[in-house]
Amino acid sequence: MADRYLAVDGVRRYCEEIFRRHGFGEDECRQIVDVILAADLYGIESHGIQRMQRYHDSLVRGLVDVNARPEIVFETPLSAVVEGNRAMGQTAAHMAMRLAIDKAKAHGFGAVTVRNCNHYGIAGYYARMATAEDLMGGSSTNTEAIAIPTFGKQPMLGTSPLALGMPADPCDFVFDCATTVVPRGKIEIYDKRGLPLEPGWAADEYGRSCADARHVLDNINQKAFGGIFPIGGESTLTGSHKGYGLGIIAEIFTGILSGGDTSPHVKNGGMGDTSFGFFALDYGLFGDKKAIRARVSTLLQELRDSARADGRDRIYTHGEPEIESEREKKEHGIPASEKTVAELIRIGRDMGLDYAGFVREM
Repeated sequence: MADRYLAVDGVRRYCEEIFRRHGFGEDECRQIVDVILAADLYGIESHGIQRMQRYHDSLVRGLVDVNARPEIVFETPLSAVVEGNRAMGQTAAHMAMRLAIDKAKAHGFGAVTVRNCNHYGIAGYYARMATAEDLMGGSSTNTEAIAIPTFGKQPMLGTSPLALGMPADPCDFVFDCATTVVPRGKIEIYDKRGLPLEPGWAADEYGRSCADARHVLDNINQKAFGGIFPIGGESTLTGSHKGYGLGIIAEIFTGILSGGDTSPHVKNGGMGDTSFGFFALDYGLFGDKKAIRARVSTLLQELRDSARADGRDRIYTHGEPEIESEREKKEHGIPASEKTVAELIRIGRDMGLDYAGFVREM
């Protein structure tokens, strides 16, 4: 079934109005939707508007506290721990990354963790907050246990992404990926489109590769065995142990340092009990910033200009495809499956909104 393409401005206004009617303030609505639409614009559909149903349901069920205010519970000049109080993930994450950036500007480095919060969107968004201010930045979050350890079948870790951004020309280097082969949202996209999963993406209850997206999601929802493989898939021969280790690193930076729940103990699908980690670094601590930026820019260009494999016409560096995707989607619209559009219409109906009055399809 073909995708539908939605004009960005209308989707933005529609989603902001949904959150406004849930009780969020103007700045909060803007922050939340900016993160959601950044995912769609960058081509990360798994974390974009297809997640609106999940956010809406969590607000209706009270898993997200609209009136919550994140608060600093531990702080040094270089660090802080924030109690999320079940606030909306994007607003708490924005506050925490802003705090890390302010510390980096004042002292050269800032690291902030958040506990007891909600799904915060794409990790790379917060790394880009730092690069926009000529700082190196990083971000991570844990999630409910979805990933199985190498040679295991019981979900024990999250899809927990790691993101790092470094200012560069002509575009910043921004690396952002789940520590699993794919995030949960990718499985959801394949389920919505009725597509089989690729071999080595996800496991059934026996720990064997499974192509049935609905079966994998049902097992996750029912807290049964099975889940998503770490980066590297099923075998150490393809590097599964490396993704497994990266998942533990993400857990240390988030659930452990914040004093929050670790992934095996996150109970509500990541709503109300997830943890985040952020850092910002003034890379001028290592010398002249213009010279450092020029060096990294040269390296990235050398990579782009290096010899291409037969049949390939281009080598990308991380962050480059997202910028090009954003430009294209602002002109031609963001893609959405029929099921995602139906969810948006249904959410609007629940909130007394007319989808067609906001969203223009292209």
